[in-house]
Amino acid sequence: MAIPASIKIKNGVLPDAPGVYLMKDAKGKVIYVGKASSLKRRVSSYFQRPSDDRISQMVREIRRIDYLVKPTAIEALILEANLIKHYFPPYNIKDKDNKSFLYLVITKEEFPKPLLVRGSDLGDDATNRYKAVFGPYTSPRSLRAALDLIRKAIPWSMCEPGQPKPCFYRHLNLCPGVCDGTISKKDYAKIIRDLIRFFDGKKDVVMKTFVQEMRVAAKEKRYEDAATLRDRIHALEHIRDIAVLKREDDDVDRIREGEAPVDLYGRIEGYDISNISGTSSVASMVVFEDGAPVKQEYRTFRIRSVPGSNDVASIRETLMRRFRNPWRHPDLLLIDGGKPQVNAGTSVIRELELGIPVVGLAKGPKRKKDELVCDKNNLEICIACGKSLPLLVAVRDEAHRFAVAYHRRLRGRKMLES
Repeated sequence: MAIPASIKIKNGVLPDAPGVYLMKDAKGKVIYVGKASSLKRRVSSYFQRPSDDRISQMVREIRRIDYLVKPTAIEALILEANLIKHYFPPYNIKDKDNKSFLYLVITKEEFPKPLLVRGSDLGDDATNRYKAVFGPYTSPRSLRAALDLIRKAIPWSMCEPGQPKPCFYRHLNLCPGVCDGTISKKDYAKIIRDLIRFFDGKKDVVMKTFVQEMRVAAKEKRYEDAATLRDRIHALEHIRDIAVLKREDDDVDRIREGEAPVDLYGRIEGYDISNISGTSSVASMVVFEDGAPVKQEYRTFRIRSVPGSNDVASIRETLMRRFRNPWRHPDLLLIDGGKPQVNAGTSVIRELELGIPVVGLAKGPKRKKDELVCDKNNLEICIACGKSLPLLVAVRDEAHRFAVAYHRRLRGRKMLES
């Protein structure tokens, strides 16, 4: 089905380019804002087979479609969030309290950090608590992918100063050196300034600043600084990040063909605790991305602070230690256990203001059925996890296998030493 002739389209045509589209009703009110790697492809899909009753109702109300073309999908992602915040369109805002969305915040501290926070954890005083707040973002996966790409041009730090050695990201030039003290507070403040400008939609301003600073550095014969700025300019110029939105476009194709979209993309981390009679407690962390294991990123932990057998306390220790490391953050945490273990994981995520959903898989009363444990206030996550239960079971089983294998190695080593 083509777009009805009764609906007016800006300039009479939708371009095959990244950008943001605005659906308007008969009164000219913006009722929906969306982003796309191809405006033509995405907008046309709404009129072929709406994915649910809510979208069907929205389509019936559309009378005009406006759009803004952007050079990259990252800029479309940022513009979408800024427009949703401006217009608060009814078909974007599923919950009146806006708790299901993700926000990007910049902390207020000596060396500020960008953090992802759920709307439910943002608080009414967010503008006072944080240096800057951006969002809401409708796609956590897209936001995290965008941050990974932006960091190549604007390398921030998640470290605390005064560390004994440089962090992993320092060696990749993605951390400017807060950990080992190689960057001053003043210079780091410029990085955070540029990051804020970028998420304000002022990429051109950031680019102009980099060019000016590079020329000054070259004139003053600070050739290493000039080369660093040249590389950052190149990274900004070549962010061709269609992958940021590609997954959503893949879902559009599946809906069009009558196939249900996969609900859990991105990075899932699974955790399990293993011990026998309360001895040699260990934890495992396994990683799945887009449904497949990434074994080179598996990790194990020897439990240090928890005496005896206490899975709840062990989960808390494991996650606190895990998030002290500058590893890429997951889109979902899966814990092998029931409500107590999930609550322990959730408390860590809230304490660290990470905004990552936590779910658990528990054995039923007769240990014959896997029961999903999730936050009933976040129905979107619960529904997606329920539809992708076989994947979560695979992640849980792999975490269990990895934990048991590590535990056996430790016990075997102890027996040899005794």
